[in-house]
Amino acid sequence: MAERVIFDLTPEGLLLDGTLTFEDGVITAAQDGQEERSFHAEGLRELTVRMYVGCGQLEAVPQHGAADASDNTVICRFTMARAEAIGEFCKVVNHYIATGRVTALSLADLRVCPKCGRRYAKGLNVCLFCVDKGYLVRRTAGLAKPYLKQMSLTAVLVTLASAASTLVPVLNARLVDTYFYGGLKQGGGVKGVWLTVLAIAVAQLAAQALRILSQRRSNKISCAFAAELRGLVYDKVQRLSLSSMSRKTAGDLMKRVTRDTQTVRSFITEQGIYALEKLIMFVVVFAILVNISPLLTFLVVIPVPLVAFLISRFWKYIHVRYEKQWRYDSRSNSILHDIVRGIRVVKTFGSEAREIEKFDRTCAELARISASNEHFWALTFPFLMFLVGIGEFFVLIVGGRLAIEGRMTAGELLEFTLFLTYIYQPLRWLSSLPRRLGEVQTSLLKIFEVLDEQEDVTDAAEVKPCDLDGDIVFDNVRFGYKPYEPVLRDVSLTVKKGEMIGLVGHSGAGKSTLINLIMRLYDTDEGSIRINGVDLREMSQQAYREKIGVVFQETFLFAGTIYDNIAYARPTADPSEVIAAAKAANAHDFIMKTPDGYNTVVGENGHNLSGGERQRVSIARAILRNPEILILDEATSALDPETEGQIQEALARLVKGRTTFAIAHRLATLKNADRLVVIEKGRIAEVGTHRDLLLQNGIYAGLIKAQRQTSKFSQ
Repeated sequence: MAERVIFDLTPEGLLLDGTLTFEDGVITAAQDGQEERSFHAEGLRELTVRMYVGCGQLEAVPQHGAADASDNTVICRFTMARAEAIGEFCKVVNHYIATGRVTALSLADLRVCPKCGRRYAKGLNVCLFCVDKGYLVRRTAGLAKPYLKQMSLTAVLVTLASAASTLVPVLNARLVDTYFYGGLKQGGGVKGVWLTVLAIAVAQLAAQALRILSQRRSNKISCAFAAELRGLVYDKVQRLSLSSMSRKTAGDLMKRVTRDTQTVRSFITEQGIYALEKLIMFVVVFAILVNISPLLTFLVVIPVPLVAFLISRFWKYIHVRYEKQWRYDSRSNSILHDIVRGIRVVKTFGSEAREIEKFDRTCAELARISASNEHFWALTFPFLMFLVGIGEFFVLIVGGRLAIEGRMTAGELLEFTLFLTYIYQPLRWLSSLPRRLGEVQTSLLKIFEVLDEQEDVTDAAEVKPCDLDGDIVFDNVRFGYKPYEPVLRDVSLTVKKGEMIGLVGHSGAGKSTLINLIMRLYDTDEGSIRINGVDLREMSQQAYREKIGVVFQETFLFAGTIYDNIAYARPTADPSEVIAAAKAANAHDFIMKTPDGYNTVVGENGHNLSGGERQRVSIARAILRNPEILILDEATSALDPETEGQIQEALARLVKGRTTFAIAHRLATLKNADRLVVIEKGRIAEVGTHRDLLLQNGIYAGLIKAQRQTSKFSQ
């Protein structure tokens, strides 16, 4: 597989279209599609990036490793717009030189289109300029396929409404030619006039009734489609990997689930039904006009090619404008979401005025962009409408002359001019369509991006039984959030069933990453984690995680009652089991002191409880889970010394018979662990009991001494 990035400068500093490729151990630089130079990675010590003012260059360092940079060979030069992508390319090649392993180039975080090199719009991982517009139509049509029968019935109703509408000009022409210029002049035909007028009224009434029925069905279909689409997006959000979630804000994801699906629904309701009606009306009326007068029909459509050309020219600006509007709308939602969730922090730091100013700035920018878009349409739309209607002037001039000369009756001219309204409506609607398409295209792109997001952690085609009654074996585990930037390197460890393992190390050493792998929030890049001889990747994620209990350092409680939050671990648990779990976590006493006991509402993220109370509810939740594997990530970090002692006693009972992994920055809390595993720079540096590691006088002993020294200063 070839890895490619774009560079854009010649050695002399002129702009060009260049491609940098790494394939089969060979680095190739091509300019304007022609290969210029290539290098074998085996003959290099490394690649290096040298940055200058406003530009940089990628250099190949020869294997002999001369200290003089003049021995380096310049591979390509680039502007700052390409610097990040070139840097990632450099890491991939250097990883190959160091390990012989080929890894995929990860440009997702750089948000750069591999085709055109433009940066992705914020919140998108697809390029608005390179995306296949036809794909959006086909994809949307595929999702709407289950509603095809209902949509067909709606189409029939719309067709009948259009047919009823076309009767009105025909009857008006009959009224003029037959009665006004015929029967009435001879003293008769009054009855015929009344019947014709009644027929016109019935036709208009029937058309409106059919439109109402079709609109109701259209609303029903669009609501059902939007609900299904919203469910699909929400379901996919639940299954997104942590790495995907971290690249999006909560407000962004909420907007995709709610507002973007609502935009699609509105488009189907307000535009979809009109599109069908206008298309049918245009075809029927155009055929009638040609039958009345081909010459006048030709005059009507003269402006259409010009308007279509202008619309196509406007289109490339429209979707960019509405993407920008979407981006600021999403940003305002994210700010509002953060302020509401972090209101205690905001008030504690007295930052209300600053947050109000930040939100007002974003809203003002959103208002400015929205007003600019509306101003754009206020200028262009009337102009397009005038161009569309130019043919009407030609019809009045030429048609009037034909009527005067007797080559067309007054009724035929009236019929033709009345039908003009029916044919100009679709054309004018078509002129305004790009505006709506710009909005819905942006929303569809963001919806489909979530739906198409590749899941990093998937179940095997045939999962094996989830039997955790055995040892956990880490076999040469290697993992990095980017494969060429490993966080864990060659980790090998066997954990006996029922053993308590304490994970120790400096911040950033890889402890939390190892925990994430145990919970299978990520899969290993190399090596494996096996339980009772079965690789985690061969087990069902749901079945496996149902047997894991976790207490995180950052406690999260749902906006419900205390009982609901504890029972979340096992919704089918009896009240007696929930109370027993709360007692084991030393939470029962404080719960009973609250006004409503277990029915006390904790508020958003448990803000009605203290930090220690939230932590104990979280521990009770893990106890109720009755897990086979227990993970404690600073489980006692928010507790006072007295409560911590009680919780440590409860946890000591809980870990018996369970395989436990515990992370604690206060190392004294891990003294009773069966073994301590010291992780240093992604590798296992030391393994042993608290006493053994102190006697080794290594990394662990150094951490203990540092904490004791810190305790002395804090006293």
